[in-house]
Amino acid sequence: MKLVLAIVNDEDGNKVLGALSKEGFSVTKLATTGGFLRAGNMTLLSGVEDDQVQTVIDIIKSKSHRRTQITASPMPMGASASFTPYPIEVQVGGATIFVIDVDRFEKV
Repeated sequence: MKLVLAIVNDEDGNKVLGALSKEGFSVTKLATTGGFLRAGNMTLLSGVEDDQVQTVIDIIKSKSHRRTQITASPMPMGASASFTPYPIEVQVGGATIFVIDVDRFEKV
């Protein structure tokens, strides 16, 4: 058995969650926040059999998309109050997926 842990952008999260549920996968949703942009994410946890891992990953890939976003540059450490942020282009979206071996699973 494997634990699939996927960190998905909020804009894609409900689509991913819905698609996984529709295919019969049990999924736990956690609201999380990313570091760089401090933007909302959804972290999804799903315990699946080894032969189902690729199916789960394919569903996540099909519903998560990278896109470009314009945001203000972050204030550097030690910057003075006169620092003026400037717009920068960053890639957001997509998913970060971890697949972890599960030694034991119990549902009580």
